[in-house]
Amino acid sequence: MTQVDFYILPTADPVARLDFACKLTDKAWRLGHRIYLHCSDAEQRAELDARLWRFKGETFVPHGPLEDDPDAPVALGIGDDPATHQDLLVNLDLRIPPFFKRFARVAEIVVEDPSIREAARESFRFYREQGYPLHNHRLQRF
Repeated sequence: MTQVDFYILPTADPVARLDFACKLTDKAWRLGHRIYLHCSDAEQRAELDARLWRFKGETFVPHGPLEDDPDAPVALGIGDDPATHQDLLVNLDLRIPPFFKRFARVAEIVVEDPSIREAARESFRFYREQGYPLHNHRLQRF
């Protein structure tokens, strides 16, 4: 069954979600995981792509748009079914994607922005009602 992790950041800045997604992706990729980053729209995906290129000057995370390379170790998509990805889903949309069930793990990144917190609460209720194992990670800094 899919494990769902909520990462709660101590900031109201929505952009912090992208920065944390980069850190989480880097760590997971280095541990040998395949990651699908589910973005809410093309603008968010472009910003995340740019951040993945520059977030750590000395490292590189191989990534690209899902439609360019569905088998990339790190793929960025917008509402697309992530094809062969089944390991880690980093959900940056405010809705739960319909294909989440096939992933081993789902990461939801939450900040103190009211709309994002409310969407996260709704997602938490949904996952809990469906019986998915939930974990909260309240980060002091990131």
